[in-house]
Amino acid sequence: MTTNPARRVFAALVILLTFTASCAPPGSTTVLQSMITPLAPTPLPAPTSGRPHYNPGELVAYTAQSGDTLPALAARFNTSVAEILQANPIIPRDATTMPPGLPMQIPIYYLPLWGTDFQSIPDSAFVNGPAQVGFNTSAFVASSSGWLKTYRTYAGEKIRSGAEMVDYVATTYSISPRLLLALLEYQAGALTQPEPPEGKFLLGFRRNFYDTPYLQLVLAANTLNNGYYSWRRGTLTEFELPDGTLTRPDPWQNAGSVALQYYFSRIYSGEDYYASIGPDGLARTYQSLFGDPWLDSANFATPGSLQQPPLRLPFRAGYAWALTGGPHTGWGRGEPLAALDFAPASDTTGCYIVPRDVFAIAMADGLVVRSDVDGIILDLDKDGDERTGWVLFYLHLAAEGRATAGQELHAGDPIGYPSCEGGSSTGTHVHVARKYNGEWMLADGPLAFNLEGWVAHNGVAAYKGTLTRGPLTVTACECADETTRIQSELP
Repeated sequence: MTTNPARRVFAALVILLTFTASCAPPGSTTVLQSMITPLAPTPLPAPTSGRPHYNPGELVAYTAQSGDTLPALAARFNTSVAEILQANPIIPRDATTMPPGLPMQIPIYYLPLWGTDFQSIPDSAFVNGPAQVGFNTSAFVASSSGWLKTYRTYAGEKIRSGAEMVDYVATTYSISPRLLLALLEYQAGALTQPEPPEGKFLLGFRRNFYDTPYLQLVLAANTLNNGYYSWRRGTLTEFELPDGTLTRPDPWQNAGSVALQYYFSRIYSGEDYYASIGPDGLARTYQSLFGDPWLDSANFATPGSLQQPPLRLPFRAGYAWALTGGPHTGWGRGEPLAALDFAPASDTTGCYIVPRDVFAIAMADGLVVRSDVDGIILDLDKDGDERTGWVLFYLHLAAEGRATAGQELHAGDPIGYPSCEGGSSTGTHVHVARKYNGEWMLADGPLAFNLEGWVAHNGVAAYKGTLTRGPLTVTACECADETTRIQSELP
């Protein structure tokens, strides 16, 4: 068997760059060393990107960042995957993630209104991934003097403290609890002020019935994910501020920083917006609380050439289930388009109890590390932490018969019964998604969801996608008719 020379060199670079990243400086302390006064936005002029007016197709230097893919890079630089590959023959055509640190040349097609090149936080400080292991939200909040310390709210079917609220949102949306705390401090003085700011919408999201600190944090997390994963897949290349000002993120930006730009663009305009995304904005608050997040960011980067482990369809061999939802959000609304929905073949519509032999299965060997109304997490590396390595997320499994935390499963073992329980559902089904190192993995793209050779593709809108295997294509439909059904063939 012959091997593509470019593939051999690319693989060697992946190994070299991964080793180099492991030599990065150690992480900064997570102990609260000094509390800060919440930073009110400081009037600033609109920052310029400092980028010249490039000639069409001019090659510019770019160093690959964590999680970069060729389709997303092409969208950001207003070019094409084919042109990037032509300029970088070392990269295989079927490459998934770029190895962080890889020097690249990218043909650029200039667009006006590119924003600041200042990067607020690394991606590792955005996701609830390995960089957050060992951080104790409750201890951190207990050492503070702000209103969050004594705050109580009802969230996830129980009364929670302020710290538990943060952890709950961090876990379900998979966003760093440190980042959520920094936002609460920057906008609402949660760690230093005795009382929340006057007014109901303390994070600036003016939506009916979302006026409590908890629901404001939910909106914040959802907005952050919309920005982060839209940049990840290359669809967020511009957005408007509330005053109508158009801005385009700098093509060299990273996903975590763009997520913050998008977040603040939903609530601020003009000087307030530019202050919040600059070095004296949220970035300063984060560093004052937790130290410099860039010091150890290389240790937590997504590796190059990331591959999904083999996965089964989420139902028993010999059974046919319908694809009722193409790529759609893993959790929340909008992004990330990380999940697929499957429903048992049935003449019944809506919510119903399935027969006892119709159950969802473990799509791979793993350890159940979370099991409740908010879903099941199957940890494939079995280290007991859903923030590290590959994990599978299941939602809408009935409480009765659901696998319990601590249970070790083999591929094909029952994991629970499809239902309408948990979240919002119009019919009995199971919702499945993937995460790697805390980051939701998009169902479509270079690292697409692959279940027994059935590969996911986005549709014209969320839920409207397809699964393809060779010449076969199944299009998602809530109708769950015969044309949407797939049969698992593995033993």
